[in-house]
Amino acid sequence: MLSKYLAAAAFAAACLGCRREDVREMTVSMPDLAESNKTQIAAALSKYNGIRHDSFVWDMNARTLTLRYDSLQIAQANIRYAIDEIGVKVAFPEKKDDRAGH
Repeated sequence: MLSKYLAAAAFAAACLGCRREDVREMTVSMPDLAESNKTQIAAALSKYNGIRHDSFVWDMNARTLTLRYDSLQIAQANIRYAIDEIGVKVAFPEKKDDRAGH
């Protein structure tokens, strides 16, 4: 009987330790980024959970967008593809190994 309680306590402790989010920062490089694209990009990304829309930092000189996102809800590649699909060219990182993804 005691082992049931110990097992339940161990399970509860393990669940409490589970990660609920993994917030990361990324920078998206867009060689042809124009001021007029900012609203279009923000609207396209607003459809996705996990993107911290209040974290957007635009650098028009470098033609980049830096943002924070929860990697347990959305991947960097999905963010880049969402921008690329609306017609704003995204510079994807160069692959340096044989693993899948970007």
